[in-house]
Amino acid sequence: MTKVIRAKYKIDRRMGENIWGRAKSPVNRREYGPGQHGQRRRGKLSDFGIQLRAKQKLKGYYGRVGEKQFRKYYDEAVRRAGDTGENLIGLLESRLDAFVYRTKMVPTIFSARQFVSHGHVLVNGVRCNIPSRMLKAGDVVEIREASRQIPMVIEAADSPERDIPDYVSRDGHKATFVRVPSLEDVPYPVVMEPNLVVEFYSR
Repeated sequence: MTKVIRAKYKIDRRMGENIWGRAKSPVNRREYGPGQHGQRRRGKLSDFGIQLRAKQKLKGYYGRVGEKQFRKYYDEAVRRAGDTGENLIGLLESRLDAFVYRTKMVPTIFSARQFVSHGHVLVNGVRCNIPSRMLKAGDVVEIREASRQIPMVIEAADSPERDIPDYVSRDGHKATFVRVPSLEDVPYPVVMEPNLVVEFYSR
């Protein structure tokens, strides 16, 4: 098991929440944090700590999004008109790997990144292997014909864990990005607080 795979299971326990809503989450068995000091009583968080945790939770939810890239999304959200927190969510949900995850083409956000990186999807008929590619309303994402019988793809489509949100239109192995969603449209299993993320970066 690689370092990345091991680390992703610590995210839930560090946050103390099942942020992907998965039945396999270790939080379902051990609600305390990871490591030898994980069972110590949690202290009261400061305002900074609350904001930092909100940022870590949102960033962790989208898998391997680095801090530098996440900060770029924040800067772009600030630049755009409207509510910065809503803009940030819209940008994150417009990522190709996030869209592939939303369509239930794959079971996890981590497998979505790998699935795209390995060239299994087409965007508007053209092969794309860039997980961070930003989609626009009307873009069509399709699983390559040679990749449709991968066990992971079949398993994800039959999984009862998640529903496909209404800003995604899926027809077989093809899905359309209908529109950029707002916070209330995104089916997060836990409460996300992008307003606290905005407060964290605007200090």
